[in-house]
Amino acid sequence: MKQILLITDGGSNVGDSPVVAAAQAFAEGITVNVAGVVDEGAIGEYGATEIAEIARAGGGISRIVTSRQLARTVQMMTRQTVAGTIRQAVNRELREVFGVGDVGALPPQKRAEVVKVMEEMEETTALSVALLIDASASMKPKLLSVEEAVRDLSLSLQARSGRSQVSVFHFPGDSQYSPCVMDAGWTSDPSRLGSLFGRIRMKGTTPTGPALLEVVEFIRTTCGKISKTDLTETPIQATRGTSNEVRSDYVV
Repeated sequence: MKQILLITDGGSNVGDSPVVAAAQAFAEGITVNVAGVVDEGAIGEYGATEIAEIARAGGGISRIVTSRQLARTVQMMTRQTVAGTIRQAVNRELREVFGVGDVGALPPQKRAEVVKVMEEMEETTALSVALLIDASASMKPKLLSVEEAVRDLSLSLQARSGRSQVSVFHFPGDSQYSPCVMDAGWTSDPSRLGSLFGRIRMKGTTPTGPALLEVVEFIRTTCGKISKTDLTETPIQATRGTSNEVRSDYVV
């Protein structure tokens, strides 16, 4: 399962639309979540609207939080997206194979079995999260909180039983041909994340769309293009009787 988690404090102002870029990511099986960071003042109507639209186009969720809330929010969004993606895949298979609308429509005993399987999948499904950090000038006071959020996320993913890895990018990059910079490639070791942003030269532009496309290309190159439904190698299997009750075991 692949995710991009964008952390920003305002609207993009250079290059391709980040909404279109997020839609492209989602079409390639990559969910895009967005955390909007605001301390004093407001993120602005334009920025808040764009944040919500990016997440919607990317099949993810968005939150606007203070720096102090960021680390907890990043962990919550990551896990919530995993759970939501698994739930959608399971419901889709139930509809296609058994004609059941969703998990809630199953008989109580079978519903409990499926829920248990879904909870296990949340912990065991392989997960790759690419963090894309807005390093425009207005984000400078918030970078320490961003670093804390990155380290805490890596530590929380280590607690999962499934394979988990994190990569980190910031934008803008050094030129229009390099919209973002990779600070850390895929790693499951929090110690490798260290002090990521100490040498960043803060800039005024915010090329969110081009930066998203750059990260999509990185994920495509390192992980391959995947389908949004490729969550498990073995789908849920069962047999159906003459009634509407689904019987037999669910195997993942």
